[in-house]
Amino acid sequence: MSNAYDVIIIGSGPGGYVTAIRAAQLGLKTAIVEREHLGGICLNWGCIPTKALLRSAEILDHANHAKSYGLTLNGTMTADVKEVVARSRGVSARLNGGIGFLMKKNKIDVIWGEAKLTKPGEIVVGKMSKPVVEPQHPVPKGVLAEGTYTAKHIIVATGARPRALPGIEPDGKLIWTYFEAMKPDFMPKSMVVMGSGAIGIEFASFYRSMGVDVTVVELMANIMPVEDVEISTFARKQLEKRGLKIITEAKVSKVEKGANSITAHVETKDGKVQTITADRLISAVGVQGNIENLGLETLGVKTDRGCIVIDGYGKTNVPGLYAIGDVAGPPMLAHKAEHEGVICIEKIAGLPNVHPMDKAKIPGCTYCNPQVASVGLTEAKAKEQGREIRVGRYSFAANGKAIALGEDQGMIKTIFDKKTGELIGAHMVGTEVTELIQGFVVAMNLETTEEELMHTIFPHPTLSEMMKESVLDAYGRVLNA
Repeated sequence: MSNAYDVIIIGSGPGGYVTAIRAAQLGLKTAIVEREHLGGICLNWGCIPTKALLRSAEILDHANHAKSYGLTLNGTMTADVKEVVARSRGVSARLNGGIGFLMKKNKIDVIWGEAKLTKPGEIVVGKMSKPVVEPQHPVPKGVLAEGTYTAKHIIVATGARPRALPGIEPDGKLIWTYFEAMKPDFMPKSMVVMGSGAIGIEFASFYRSMGVDVTVVELMANIMPVEDVEISTFARKQLEKRGLKIITEAKVSKVEKGANSITAHVETKDGKVQTITADRLISAVGVQGNIENLGLETLGVKTDRGCIVIDGYGKTNVPGLYAIGDVAGPPMLAHKAEHEGVICIEKIAGLPNVHPMDKAKIPGCTYCNPQVASVGLTEAKAKEQGREIRVGRYSFAANGKAIALGEDQGMIKTIFDKKTGELIGAHMVGTEVTELIQGFVVAMNLETTEEELMHTIFPHPTLSEMMKESVLDAYGRVLNA
């Protein structure tokens, strides 16, 4: 078999494997290089298995509040940590196998090993060194492996890994990253979570549902700092009602390790320090791109703050070399990587009307309890840009479906340009908002105005009705409030 390809993609995460499939659909001879497991971090250790854990937590929360639904459970509902983790890993395994099937279906060669760029259009694949995490599945037999490969176009999609703070480096025992937090062999009684972005808050929410005493420490003034302040504040109140302890405008300045516990020194903005002793600490202070050991320096590839610099189509400063996904910079989201990869490969293939991605229309979702979802500008950002705006709000407490579900705590907030009626931002907190947000994403992508949204018929009774009511509220026309 020839080692020459039209396209070689380094990394098989969401960006990598989706790009490979689209390349194959466009008739390009395609190979993908992977050093650990098909599907990358998202499928194996991130997006998917965390949602499986959070689903177990959700069921447990419902069971513990069964009486409020008129139901009586005989006995106490408890969580079997080994079974919860086993279910999560099983979900990941099922999808991992599905990626392998898609590679075969689309006639994409999988090369197992570590790729290094040696010159434009060429990579050398060496043996896999010790993986970052143990692969969940053995490397299939009879696939391509070490050797030299060439391609007209090489796309780097190597993803990212947890960022470590000096002096508070994860050790796999007392200080965890999401890898260890994903598969605990016991349930700690207490925990400190350092960082309140999506990863930190999701794990804080999960472990609190499991009965763990959780303290979240956040450097910024608000949890989930990228979210609209009003939504973030609402979410914080709900999380605190569930028993989470949250300390903002503070940092973990030092961690002392005991035999089977940690003591975190938490310093607030006024310089005061308090100590918190807990069984474990989760470090969730962001991620950094996997740009090392790829040979980028040899080719003179431009990087910035740990990410590869690209244009709107994934092109680097080196001809024939591209980058997509987390390794190409924020927002570091699986769906951004997938779409970025499709744009990149369609541009390579010469398709007409390929446009750069509009990052203002990338939705963000956090699957804690309550869920948070958003797209576009926050109210503060819109005002920073000098825009005149209209803001609409609608409470879950006024929605029949939410009340019937016993999920009446939440809100939907919409932001419109006052002059044009353009929807420029939508922000939600509450049950199932991660499913609702796409309605506003589609609307923004179609450049929908408030008038069109007002004349859209939403089914009743649904949670989605609140989306329309929020729009109506922005224009003083709310009906059910």
